[in-house]
Amino acid sequence: MTLIDNLALGFDTALSATTLFWCFVGVTLGTFIGVLPGVGALATVSMLLPLTFHLDPTTALVMLAGIYYGAQYGGSTASILLNLPGTPSAAVTCLDGYPMAKQGRAGVALAMTTFASFFGSCVAIVIIANFAAPLAEVALRFGPAEYFSMMVLGLLAAATLAQGSPFKGVAVVVIGLVLGLVGTDVNTGMQRFTFGIPDLFDGLNLVAVAMGLFGVSEVIANVGKVRAVSGDAGKITLRSLIPTRDDVRRSWFPMARGSGVGAFFGILPGTGSSIAAFMSYAVEKRVAKDPSRFGKGAIEGIMAPESANNSAAQSAFIPTLTLGIPGDAVMALMLGALMIHGIAPGPRVVVEHPQLFWGLIASFWIGNIMLVILNLPLVGIWVKMLQIPYRILYPSILLFICIGVYSINNNAFDVLQVVVFGLIGYGMMIMGFEPAPLLLGYILGPLMEEHLRRALLLSRGDMSVFLTRPISAGFLTATLLLLAFVTWSALRRRGQPSPAMVGG
Repeated sequence: MTLIDNLALGFDTALSATTLFWCFVGVTLGTFIGVLPGVGALATVSMLLPLTFHLDPTTALVMLAGIYYGAQYGGSTASILLNLPGTPSAAVTCLDGYPMAKQGRAGVALAMTTFASFFGSCVAIVIIANFAAPLAEVALRFGPAEYFSMMVLGLLAAATLAQGSPFKGVAVVVIGLVLGLVGTDVNTGMQRFTFGIPDLFDGLNLVAVAMGLFGVSEVIANVGKVRAVSGDAGKITLRSLIPTRDDVRRSWFPMARGSGVGAFFGILPGTGSSIAAFMSYAVEKRVAKDPSRFGKGAIEGIMAPESANNSAAQSAFIPTLTLGIPGDAVMALMLGALMIHGIAPGPRVVVEHPQLFWGLIASFWIGNIMLVILNLPLVGIWVKMLQIPYRILYPSILLFICIGVYSINNNAFDVLQVVVFGLIGYGMMIMGFEPAPLLLGYILGPLMEEHLRRALLLSRGDMSVFLTRPISAGFLTATLLLLAFVTWSALRRRGQPSPAMVGG
Protein backbone atom coordinates (compact mmCIF):
# COMPACT_ATOMS: atom_id res chain seq x y z
CA MET A 1 0.00 0.00 0.00
CA THR A 2 1.17 3.52 -0.77
CA LEU A 3 1.38 6.32 1.77
CA ILE A 4 -1.82 7.83 0.34
CA ASP A 5 -3.67 4.51 0.77
CA ASN A 6 -2.40 4.17 4.33
CA LEU A 7 -3.45 7.69 5.25
CA ALA A 8 -6.86 7.12 3.67
CA LEU A 9 -7.27 4.03 5.85
CA GLY A 10 -6.15 6.06 8.87
CA PHE A 11 -8.60 8.90 8.32
CA ASP A 12 -11.41 6.43 7.67
CA THR A 13 -10.70 4.99 11.13
CA ALA A 14 -10.04 8.30 12.90
CA LEU A 15 -13.14 10.02 11.55
CA SER A 16 -15.55 7.45 12.97
CA ALA A 17 -17.93 8.91 15.56
CA THR A 18 -16.54 6.83 18.44
CA THR A 19 -12.89 7.65 17.71
CA LEU A 20 -13.66 11.35 17.27
CA PHE A 21 -15.47 11.45 20.61
CA TRP A 22 -12.66 9.80 22.57
CA CYS A 23 -10.05 11.88 20.76
CA PHE A 24 -11.93 15.00 21.90
CA VAL A 25 -12.15 13.63 25.45
CA GLY A 26 -8.41 12.93 25.45
CA VAL A 27 -7.25 16.33 24.18
CA THR A 28 -9.67 18.17 26.48
CA LEU A 29 -8.53 16.28 29.57
CA GLY A 30 -4.91 16.67 28.50
CA THR A 31 -5.27 20.44 28.10
CA PHE A 32 -7.05 20.75 31.44
CA ILE A 33 -4.40 18.76 33.29
CA GLY A 34 -1.58 20.48 31.42
CA VAL A 35 -2.89 23.85 32.61
CA LEU A 36 -2.79 22.77 36.26
CA PRO A 37 0.77 23.01 37.62
CA GLY A 38 2.19 20.00 39.39
CA VAL A 39 0.20 17.19 37.76
CA GLY A 40 1.43 16.62 34.20
CA ALA A 41 0.70 14.24 31.35
CA LEU A 42 2.40 11.22 32.90
CA ALA A 43 0.26 11.28 36.03
CA THR A 44 -2.86 11.91 33.94
CA VAL A 45 -2.25 9.06 31.51
CA SER A 46 -1.61 6.67 34.40
CA MET A 47 -4.74 7.84 36.23
CA LEU A 48 -6.98 7.52 33.17
CA LEU A 49 -5.54 4.25 31.89
CA PRO A 50 -8.40 2.22 33.46
CA LEU A 51 -10.92 4.14 31.31
CA THR A 52 -9.44 2.57 28.20
CA PHE A 53 -9.96 -1.04 29.30
CA HIS A 54 -13.52 -0.99 27.97
CA LEU A 55 -12.52 0.57 24.63
CA ASP A 56 -11.11 -1.09 21.54
CA PRO A 57 -7.30 -0.79 21.21
CA THR A 58 -7.37 1.92 18.50
CA THR A 59 -9.77 4.17 20.41
CA ALA A 60 -7.87 3.61 23.66
CA LEU A 61 -4.54 4.60 22.13
CA VAL A 62 -6.06 7.63 20.38
CA MET A 63 -7.47 8.86 23.71
CA LEU A 64 -4.21 8.33 25.62
CA ALA A 65 -2.20 10.03 22.88
CA GLY A 66 -4.64 12.97 22.96
CA ILE A 67 -4.05 13.33 26.69
CA TYR A 68 -0.29 13.31 26.12
CA TYR A 69 0.00 15.97 23.42
CA GLY A 70 -2.96 17.91 24.84
CA ALA A 71 -0.98 18.36 28.05
CA GLN A 72 1.89 19.80 26.00
CA TYR A 73 -0.49 22.51 24.73
CA GLY A 74 -1.93 23.31 28.16
CA GLY A 75 1.40 23.30 29.95
CA SER A 76 2.33 26.74 28.68
CA THR A 77 -0.66 28.48 30.33
CA ALA A 78 0.56 28.29 33.93
CA SER A 79 4.13 28.97 32.75
CA ILE A 80 3.09 32.27 31.13
CA LEU A 81 0.64 33.46 33.79
CA LEU A 82 2.18 32.15 37.02
CA ASN A 83 5.79 31.35 36.16
CA LEU A 84 4.83 27.78 37.18
CA PRO A 85 5.24 25.14 34.43
CA GLY A 86 2.26 22.82 34.07
CA THR A 87 4.57 20.20 32.55
CA PRO A 88 8.38 19.79 32.82
CA SER A 89 8.85 20.61 29.14
CA ALA A 90 6.99 23.91 29.66
CA ALA A 91 9.60 25.10 32.17
CA VAL A 92 11.57 26.83 29.40
CA THR A 93 8.48 28.80 28.41
CA CYS A 94 8.60 30.52 31.80
CA LEU A 95 11.82 32.30 30.85
CA ASP A 96 10.19 34.59 28.28
CA GLY A 97 6.47 33.82 28.66
CA TYR A 98 6.17 35.23 32.18
CA PRO A 99 8.00 38.49 31.30
CA MET A 100 5.57 38.88 28.37
CA ALA A 101 2.66 38.48 30.79
CA LYS A 102 4.12 41.15 33.09
CA GLN A 103 4.33 43.45 30.05
CA GLY A 104 0.59 42.97 29.46
CA ARG A 105 1.10 40.60 26.51
CA ALA A 106 -0.11 37.36 28.12
CA GLY A 107 -2.82 36.95 25.45
CA VAL A 108 -0.30 37.19 22.61
CA ALA A 109 2.00 34.71 24.35
CA LEU A 110 -0.83 32.19 24.87
CA ALA A 111 -2.04 32.51 21.26
CA MET A 112 1.42 32.20 19.72
CA THR A 113 2.33 29.16 21.82
CA THR A 114 -0.82 27.49 20.52
CA PHE A 115 0.25 28.09 16.93
CA ALA A 116 3.80 26.95 17.71
CA SER A 117 2.48 23.75 19.26
CA PHE A 118 0.31 23.07 16.22
CA PHE A 119 3.18 23.75 13.81
CA GLY A 120 5.58 21.46 15.69
CA SER A 121 2.99 18.69 15.84
CA CYS A 122 2.34 18.89 12.08
CA VAL A 123 6.06 18.57 11.32
CA ALA A 124 6.31 15.49 13.56
CA ILE A 125 3.22 13.90 12.00
CA VAL A 126 4.71 14.26 8.51
CA ILE A 127 7.93 12.61 9.72
CA ILE A 128 6.00 9.75 11.35
CA ALA A 129 3.90 9.14 8.24
CA ASN A 130 6.94 9.01 5.95
CA PHE A 131 9.50 7.13 8.03
CA ALA A 132 7.62 4.90 10.47
CA ALA A 133 6.53 2.28 7.92
CA PRO A 134 10.00 1.88 6.26
CA LEU A 135 11.58 1.63 9.71
CA ALA A 136 9.08 -1.07 10.65
CA GLU A 137 9.94 -3.03 7.49
CA VAL A 138 13.61 -3.01 8.47
CA ALA A 139 12.73 -4.06 12.02
CA LEU A 140 10.75 -7.04 10.69
CA ARG A 141 14.10 -8.65 9.91
CA PHE A 142 15.01 -8.63 13.58
CA GLY A 143 15.14 -11.89 15.49
CA PRO A 144 15.03 -12.51 19.25
CA ALA A 145 18.74 -11.73 19.64
CA GLU A 146 18.37 -8.35 17.90
CA TYR A 147 15.33 -7.43 19.96
CA PHE A 148 17.07 -8.29 23.23
CA SER A 149 20.18 -6.27 22.35
CA MET A 150 18.10 -3.34 21.12
CA MET A 151 16.11 -3.28 24.38
CA VAL A 152 19.34 -3.34 26.40
CA LEU A 153 20.56 -0.30 24.45
CA GLY A 154 17.20 1.45 24.81
CA LEU A 155 17.01 0.92 28.55
CA LEU A 156 20.60 2.03 29.11
CA ALA A 157 20.07 5.12 26.95
CA ALA A 158 16.91 5.97 28.87
CA ALA A 159 18.74 5.57 32.17
CA THR A 160 21.90 7.48 31.29
CA LEU A 161 20.46 10.27 29.16
CA ALA A 162 17.69 11.15 31.60
CA GLN A 163 18.07 14.00 34.07
CA GLY A 164 20.11 13.34 37.20
CA SER A 165 22.94 10.92 37.85
CA PRO A 166 23.31 8.25 35.12
CA PHE A 167 24.39 5.69 37.72
CA LYS A 168 21.22 6.33 39.69
CA GLY A 169 19.29 5.88 36.46
CA VAL A 170 20.90 2.49 35.80
CA ALA A 171 20.20 1.41 39.38
CA VAL A 172 16.54 2.36 39.04
CA VAL A 173 16.27 0.46 35.73
CA VAL A 174 17.64 -2.67 37.41
CA ILE A 175 15.02 -2.32 40.16
CA GLY A 176 12.36 -2.03 37.47
CA LEU A 177 13.65 -5.19 35.78
CA VAL A 178 13.42 -7.06 39.08
CA LEU A 179 9.85 -5.83 39.65
CA GLY A 180 8.98 -7.16 36.20
CA LEU A 181 9.99 -10.65 37.37
CA VAL A 182 7.33 -10.72 40.11
CA GLY A 183 4.65 -13.31 39.43
CA THR A 184 4.39 -16.73 37.80
CA ASP A 185 7.06 -17.82 35.33
CA VAL A 186 5.16 -18.69 32.15
CA ASN A 187 7.71 -21.35 31.19
CA THR A 188 8.14 -23.23 34.46
CA GLY A 189 5.04 -22.25 36.42
CA MET A 190 7.23 -21.31 39.39
CA GLN A 191 6.34 -18.37 41.65
CA ARG A 192 8.98 -15.63 41.68
CA PHE A 193 9.25 -12.92 44.35
CA THR A 194 5.60 -13.38 45.38
CA PHE A 195 6.37 -14.20 49.06
CA GLY A 196 3.35 -16.48 49.10
CA ILE A 197 0.88 -13.62 48.43
CA PRO A 198 -1.81 -14.90 45.99
CA ASP A 199 -2.49 -11.36 44.71
CA LEU A 200 1.06 -11.24 43.32
CA PHE A 201 0.82 -14.51 41.37
CA ASP A 202 -0.12 -12.55 38.22
CA GLY A 203 2.57 -9.94 38.88
CA LEU A 204 2.32 -6.31 39.91
CA ASN A 205 -0.52 -4.24 38.52
CA LEU A 206 0.87 -1.94 35.81
CA VAL A 207 -1.76 0.73 36.42
CA ALA A 208 -1.15 0.64 40.19
CA VAL A 209 2.60 1.00 39.68
CA ALA A 210 2.19 3.92 37.27
CA MET A 211 -0.47 5.70 39.34
CA GLY A 212 1.59 5.38 42.50
CA LEU A 213 4.93 6.40 41.03
CA PHE A 214 3.63 9.40 39.13
CA GLY A 215 0.12 10.29 40.31
CA VAL A 216 0.29 9.94 44.09
CA SER A 217 3.94 11.01 44.37
CA GLU A 218 3.31 14.18 42.32
CA VAL A 219 0.36 15.13 44.49
CA ILE A 220 2.39 14.62 47.67
CA ALA A 221 5.35 16.56 46.29
CA ASN A 222 3.27 19.56 45.16
CA VAL A 223 1.04 20.01 48.19
CA GLY A 224 1.71 23.50 49.53
CA LYS A 225 4.04 24.40 46.65
CA VAL A 226 1.54 25.78 44.13
CA ARG A 227 -0.53 28.90 44.29
CA ALA A 228 -3.75 29.90 42.60
CA VAL A 229 -3.75 32.50 39.85
CA SER A 230 -5.11 35.91 40.74
CA GLY A 231 -8.46 37.02 39.38
CA ASP A 232 -6.88 39.72 37.20
CA ALA A 233 -4.86 37.16 35.24
CA GLY A 234 -8.01 35.50 33.99
CA LYS A 235 -9.21 38.63 32.19
CA ILE A 236 -7.86 37.79 28.74
CA THR A 237 -10.01 38.95 25.82
CA LEU A 238 -10.01 37.64 22.26
CA ARG A 239 -8.63 41.00 21.09
CA SER A 240 -5.58 40.58 23.35
CA LEU A 241 -4.75 37.29 21.61
CA ILE A 242 -3.93 38.99 18.29
CA PRO A 243 -0.14 39.22 17.72
CA THR A 244 1.60 42.09 15.97
CA ARG A 245 3.13 41.76 12.52
CA ASP A 246 6.60 41.84 14.11
CA ASP A 247 5.65 38.93 16.39
CA VAL A 248 4.62 36.84 13.40
CA ARG A 249 7.76 37.77 11.44
CA ARG A 250 10.05 36.78 14.29
CA SER A 251 8.27 33.44 14.88
CA TRP A 252 8.60 31.48 11.63
CA PHE A 253 12.25 30.44 11.79
CA PRO A 254 12.24 29.66 15.54
CA MET A 255 9.19 27.42 14.97
CA ALA A 256 10.90 25.62 12.09
CA ARG A 257 14.16 25.12 13.99
CA GLY A 258 12.35 24.09 17.17
CA SER A 259 10.26 21.53 15.29
CA GLY A 260 13.39 19.98 13.79
CA VAL A 261 15.17 19.82 17.14
CA GLY A 262 12.08 18.33 18.77
CA ALA A 263 11.65 15.66 16.09
CA PHE A 264 15.29 14.60 16.47
CA PHE A 265 15.23 14.31 20.24
CA GLY A 266 11.76 12.75 20.27
CA ILE A 267 12.99 9.76 18.27
CA LEU A 268 15.93 9.14 20.63
CA PRO A 269 15.08 6.96 23.66
CA GLY A 270 15.50 8.59 27.04
CA THR A 271 15.51 12.20 25.89
CA GLY A 272 11.92 13.35 25.38
CA SER A 273 10.24 16.73 25.12
CA SER A 274 11.95 18.36 28.12
CA ILE A 275 15.46 18.06 26.69
CA ALA A 276 14.13 19.05 23.25
CA ALA A 277 12.62 22.25 24.67
CA PHE A 278 15.81 23.26 26.48
CA MET A 279 17.99 22.48 23.45
CA SER A 280 15.78 24.48 21.08
CA TYR A 281 15.90 27.47 23.45
CA ALA A 282 19.69 27.23 23.56
CA VAL A 283 19.84 27.08 19.74
CA GLU A 284 17.67 30.19 19.38
CA LYS A 285 19.75 32.11 21.88
CA ARG A 286 22.89 31.10 20.01
CA VAL A 287 21.67 32.16 16.54
CA ALA A 288 19.93 35.35 17.72
CA LYS A 289 21.42 38.67 16.60
CA ASP A 290 20.64 40.13 20.04
CA PRO A 291 20.77 37.36 22.69
CA SER A 292 20.20 39.93 25.45
CA ARG A 293 16.49 40.02 24.51
CA PHE A 294 16.03 36.48 25.83
CA GLY A 295 14.64 36.27 29.33
CA LYS A 296 12.96 39.66 28.92
CA GLY A 297 9.95 38.67 26.82
CA ALA A 298 11.39 37.60 23.46
CA ILE A 299 8.75 35.93 21.28
CA GLU A 300 11.41 33.54 19.94
CA GLY A 301 11.96 32.29 23.49
CA ILE A 302 8.47 30.81 23.63
CA MET A 303 7.96 29.77 19.98
CA ALA A 304 11.02 27.52 19.71
CA PRO A 305 10.55 25.45 22.90
CA GLU A 306 6.79 25.12 22.42
CA SER A 307 7.16 23.82 18.87
CA ALA A 308 10.01 21.56 20.02
CA ASN A 309 8.19 19.92 22.92
CA ASN A 310 5.12 19.13 20.79
CA SER A 311 7.22 17.84 17.92
CA ALA A 312 9.15 15.63 20.35
CA ALA A 313 5.97 14.38 22.03
CA GLN A 314 4.61 13.02 18.76
CA SER A 315 7.81 11.86 17.08
CA ALA A 316 8.38 9.74 20.22
CA PHE A 317 5.70 7.42 18.82
CA ILE A 318 8.10 6.31 16.04
CA PRO A 319 10.35 4.02 18.13
CA THR A 320 7.43 3.09 20.37
CA LEU A 321 5.16 1.79 17.63
CA THR A 322 7.71 0.54 15.10
CA LEU A 323 10.35 -1.00 17.40
CA GLY A 324 8.51 -1.51 20.67
CA ILE A 325 11.08 0.71 22.44
CA PRO A 326 9.49 3.54 24.48
CA GLY A 327 11.35 6.81 24.44
CA ASP A 328 10.05 7.92 27.83
CA ALA A 329 7.69 6.88 30.63
CA VAL A 330 4.53 8.05 28.85
CA MET A 331 5.46 5.97 25.82
CA ALA A 332 6.03 3.04 28.18
CA LEU A 333 2.45 3.45 29.36
CA MET A 334 1.32 3.42 25.72
CA LEU A 335 3.12 0.10 25.30
CA GLY A 336 1.46 -1.13 28.48
CA ALA A 337 -1.94 -0.18 27.08
CA LEU A 338 -1.22 -2.17 23.91
CA MET A 339 -0.17 -5.20 25.95
CA ILE A 340 -3.28 -4.96 28.12
CA HIS A 341 -5.36 -5.10 24.95
CA GLY A 342 -3.50 -8.19 23.75
CA ILE A 343 -1.36 -6.49 21.10
CA ALA A 344 2.34 -7.32 21.09
CA PRO A 345 4.33 -4.09 20.62
CA GLY A 346 6.90 -4.00 17.86
CA PRO A 347 7.17 -3.68 14.07
CA ARG A 348 4.35 -6.18 13.46
CA VAL A 349 1.90 -3.61 14.81
CA VAL A 350 2.25 -1.71 11.52
CA VAL A 351 1.70 -4.87 9.45
CA GLU A 352 -0.85 -6.77 11.53
CA HIS A 353 -2.83 -3.78 12.87
CA PRO A 354 -2.70 -1.14 10.11
CA GLN A 355 -6.01 0.38 11.23
CA LEU A 356 -4.59 1.03 14.70
CA PHE A 357 -1.28 2.44 13.44
CA TRP A 358 -2.57 4.68 10.66
CA GLY A 359 -5.73 5.55 12.57
CA LEU A 360 -3.53 6.87 15.39
CA ILE A 361 -1.43 8.95 12.98
CA ALA A 362 -4.55 10.43 11.36
CA SER A 363 -5.98 11.20 14.81
CA PHE A 364 -2.90 13.33 15.54
CA TRP A 365 -3.96 15.82 12.88
CA ILE A 366 -7.58 15.76 14.01
CA GLY A 367 -6.61 16.10 17.68
CA ASN A 368 -4.27 19.01 17.00
CA ILE A 369 -6.98 20.87 15.09
CA MET A 370 -9.30 20.28 18.05
CA LEU A 371 -6.63 21.69 20.35
CA VAL A 372 -6.30 24.90 18.35
CA ILE A 373 -10.08 25.32 18.51
CA LEU A 374 -10.06 24.59 22.25
CA ASN A 375 -7.08 26.72 23.20
CA LEU A 376 -7.82 29.99 21.41
CA PRO A 377 -11.51 30.75 22.07
CA LEU A 378 -11.57 29.01 25.45
CA VAL A 379 -8.31 30.34 26.83
CA GLY A 380 -10.22 32.37 29.43
CA ILE A 381 -11.87 29.18 30.72
CA TRP A 382 -8.53 27.38 30.97
CA VAL A 383 -7.13 30.30 32.93
CA LYS A 384 -10.12 30.10 35.30
CA MET A 385 -9.16 26.50 35.98
CA LEU A 386 -6.09 27.81 37.74
CA GLN A 387 -8.34 29.33 40.38
CA ILE A 388 -9.55 25.92 41.62
CA PRO A 389 -8.44 25.64 45.28
CA TYR A 390 -5.79 22.97 45.55
CA ARG A 391 -7.20 21.82 48.88
CA ILE A 392 -10.16 20.59 46.79
CA LEU A 393 -8.30 19.54 43.66
CA TYR A 394 -5.63 17.26 45.13
CA PRO A 395 -7.90 15.16 47.42
CA SER A 396 -10.19 14.70 44.42
CA ILE A 397 -7.27 13.45 42.32
CA LEU A 398 -6.31 10.93 45.01
CA LEU A 399 -9.92 9.76 45.24
CA PHE A 400 -10.14 9.23 41.46
CA ILE A 401 -6.83 7.35 41.50
CA CYS A 402 -8.11 4.90 44.12
CA ILE A 403 -11.47 4.45 42.37
CA GLY A 404 -9.78 3.92 39.02
CA VAL A 405 -7.32 1.28 40.17
CA TYR A 406 -9.95 -0.54 42.26
CA SER A 407 -12.34 -0.71 39.30
CA ILE A 408 -9.86 -2.76 37.24
CA ASN A 409 -10.03 -5.99 39.27
CA ASN A 410 -12.34 -4.94 42.15
CA ASN A 411 -9.39 -5.75 44.38
CA ALA A 412 -8.40 -3.67 47.42
CA PHE A 413 -4.86 -5.06 47.17
CA ASP A 414 -4.37 -2.97 44.00
CA VAL A 415 -5.19 0.17 46.01
CA LEU A 416 -2.56 -0.89 48.55
CA GLN A 417 -0.05 -1.19 45.69
CA VAL A 418 -0.86 2.40 44.65
CA VAL A 419 -0.18 3.63 48.18
CA VAL A 420 3.10 1.70 48.45
CA PHE A 421 4.40 2.86 45.06
CA GLY A 422 3.23 6.40 45.78
CA LEU A 423 5.44 6.48 48.87
CA ILE A 424 8.27 4.84 46.93
CA GLY A 425 7.95 7.42 44.15
CA TYR A 426 7.98 10.31 46.61
CA GLY A 427 11.01 8.84 48.38
CA MET A 428 12.82 8.51 45.06
CA MET A 429 12.09 12.16 44.26
CA ILE A 430 13.54 13.25 47.62
CA MET A 431 16.70 11.18 47.09
CA GLY A 432 17.19 12.37 43.52
CA PHE A 433 16.18 9.14 41.75
CA GLU A 434 14.00 9.49 38.66
CA PRO A 435 11.01 7.11 38.75
CA ALA A 436 10.58 7.04 34.94
CA PRO A 437 13.44 4.54 34.27
CA LEU A 438 11.88 2.20 36.84
CA LEU A 439 8.66 2.07 34.84
CA LEU A 440 10.61 1.51 31.62
CA GLY A 441 12.49 -1.39 33.21
CA TYR A 442 9.28 -2.85 34.65
CA ILE A 443 7.50 -2.88 31.27
CA LEU A 444 10.43 -3.93 29.08
CA GLY A 445 11.81 -6.48 31.58
CA PRO A 446 9.40 -9.33 30.73
CA LEU A 447 9.83 -8.63 26.99
CA MET A 448 13.62 -8.75 27.35
CA GLU A 449 13.41 -12.02 29.27
CA GLU A 450 11.15 -13.52 26.60
CA HIS A 451 13.49 -12.58 23.74
CA LEU A 452 16.56 -13.72 25.74
CA ARG A 453 15.05 -17.15 26.33
CA ARG A 454 13.86 -17.45 22.73
CA ALA A 455 17.30 -16.53 21.37
CA LEU A 456 19.04 -19.04 23.61
CA LEU A 457 16.48 -21.71 22.71
CA LEU A 458 17.09 -21.21 18.99
CA SER A 459 20.87 -21.22 19.49
CA ARG A 460 20.75 -24.27 21.82
CA GLY A 461 22.11 -22.26 24.72
CA ASP A 462 24.99 -20.65 22.81
CA MET A 463 25.49 -17.13 24.22
CA SER A 464 27.64 -16.16 21.25
CA VAL A 465 24.45 -15.75 19.19
CA PHE A 466 24.26 -12.15 20.46
CA LEU A 467 27.70 -11.43 19.00
CA THR A 468 27.67 -13.47 15.81
CA ARG A 469 24.54 -11.77 14.46
CA PRO A 470 25.72 -8.39 13.06
CA ILE A 471 22.73 -6.25 14.06
CA SER A 472 22.71 -7.62 17.61
CA ALA A 473 26.47 -7.14 17.89
CA GLY A 474 26.06 -3.55 16.67
CA PHE A 475 23.50 -2.78 19.37
CA LEU A 476 25.71 -4.31 22.08
CA THR A 477 28.74 -2.38 20.81
CA ALA A 478 26.72 0.85 20.98
CA THR A 479 25.70 -0.10 24.52
CA LEU A 480 29.32 -0.57 25.59
CA LEU A 481 30.36 2.71 23.95
CA LEU A 482 27.55 4.53 25.75
CA LEU A 483 28.59 2.98 29.07
CA ALA A 484 32.21 3.96 28.47
CA PHE A 485 31.24 7.53 27.58
CA VAL A 486 29.02 7.93 30.66
CA THR A 487 31.72 6.47 32.95
CA TRP A 488 34.41 8.69 31.43
CA SER A 489 32.22 11.79 31.77
CA ALA A 490 31.46 11.00 35.41
CA LEU A 491 35.12 10.40 36.27
CA ARG A 492 36.11 13.59 34.48
CA ARG A 493 33.59 15.65 36.46
CA ARG A 494 34.72 14.02 39.69
CA GLY A 495 38.34 14.82 38.95
CA GLN A 496 37.69 18.53 38.39
CA PRO A 497 38.34 20.71 41.47
CA SER A 498 35.39 22.49 42.99
CA PRO A 499 35.12 26.31 42.76
CA ALA A 500 35.77 26.55 46.49
CA MET A 501 39.03 24.65 46.15
CA VAL A 502 40.09 26.77 43.21
CA GLY A 503 39.28 29.95 45.10
CA GLY A 504 41.21 28.74 48.13
